[in-house]
Amino acid sequence: MRQSDVKTWVYRVLAFGLGCGLLPLLGASGSQSALDSLLTGVEHRYNGAHTLAVDFSETYSILGRAKRPESGTLVLRKPGRMRWSYNQPPGKLFVSDGKQVFLYTPEDNRAEKSTLKASEDMRAPMAFLLGKLNFGKEFKRCAARAGDGGTWLDCEAANDRVPYEKVSMLISPDYSIEQLRVTGRDQSELAFTFNNEVLNPKVNAAEFQFSPPPGTEIVDAVNTGSEGS
Repeated sequence: MRQSDVKTWVYRVLAFGLGCGLLPLLGASGSQSALDSLLTGVEHRYNGAHTLAVDFSETYSILGRAKRPESGTLVLRKPGRMRWSYNQPPGKLFVSDGKQVFLYTPEDNRAEKSTLKASEDMRAPMAFLLGKLNFGKEFKRCAARAGDGGTWLDCEAANDRVPYEKVSMLISPDYSIEQLRVTGRDQSELAFTFNNEVLNPKVNAAEFQFSPPPGTEIVDAVNTGSEGS
């Protein structure tokens, strides 16, 4: 699979669900009730929203090699619609209409096409924010620890069928997610910092449709068989 900034398989940070048996890790700070309150607060904030807009900065590293930071704006809309518009690098775009996803890289004038369910890109799970955020279903255990200006929430994947092993979130006092780190099973890490979050902004449905520029090469991401550079 060829992808411009993410190694294979990472179906997005936190898809959907919370059940029972959410256990704190050894050494976790605070009580179980405090952890439960934190999880519930984050779930209520995002499950109660229909749209969301936020500025982001993004870094990706693997085996100690970091790629150039990127940044832009993320817009989400229930169910499963998202648009990552990059100002750095200019013109880069990751967009989902809830079923299909496209990753467009302007320097190649190329778009990789996949389904949201099958996508191996780490941005895909961000749809969880406006889905059915449920920590107990997606993770087998979570722990809280003190962070700068908030609380870090560290969660382990519920099973090995997803491409990530661990997700860490810096949660602010209003339960918004300020930072997000996803550790892949290949020991890669995709990290985001979020700013200027707006819940329920007006969003045009056309933003989630991919309109390829003239001459764009569209390829099936599942069958390309190569990594991004």
